[in-house]
Amino acid sequence: MRLLPSYRATTVFMLLVFLASWIKPLWPVEQALHSSLTVLGFAALWWYRRRYVLSERDYLLIAVFIATHCIAARWLYSNVPYDHWAQSALGVSLNQLLGWQRNNFDRLVHFLYGFCLTPPIAAHVVQRYRQSGRFAFGVAITAIMVTSLWYEWFEWLIAVTLSPTQAEAYNGQQGDMWDAHKDMLTATLGSLLWWLHYRRQRGTAEAACTT
Repeated sequence: MRLLPSYRATTVFMLLVFLASWIKPLWPVEQALHSSLTVLGFAALWWYRRRYVLSERDYLLIAVFIATHCIAARWLYSNVPYDHWAQSALGVSLNQLLGWQRNNFDRLVHFLYGFCLTPPIAAHVVQRYRQSGRFAFGVAITAIMVTSLWYEWFEWLIAVTLSPTQAEAYNGQQGDMWDAHKDMLTATLGSLLWWLHYRRQRGTAEAACTT
């Protein structure tokens, strides 16, 4: 029984979300800036799939991250109406329930960056360089942390070329001076969850071997 969607189904899912996000865009210029990274992601994924083996699970994880980024890009992260969706569907305000004072969809995207990309990076290290799972996850977590820093630098470089209003709309800091630090921490936590999962699996396997 197939539990994961095929590569083709996952690709169609990504493309449909991307196209749907461009139906009557609310902020076309700002969305285009964010979506440029999505296009680069599509190109990198296509190139990688032609050269290396990528499991259906890891391909799906990457697709989930890209699709979520597309949704965030449409509403410039800070304006994703997730609380309205939750109230309409469940009759519950997530912001009130969790005590949030800001729109936290951007935190979800950064968390998924770490959570969704760590397994593919680790798998690549194992496949390409014949390294242990422990070493591979160390590399993957480090890569998530470093690239998260690079992305915050990239956001800053873009912001300094814009007007203050446009910079705030693009960066989505929502008045939080520690926004970049929290974004990097959230991505790291998403990545570390896989390390804990790997350690648990390894411990279970070692326990089974000794019985």
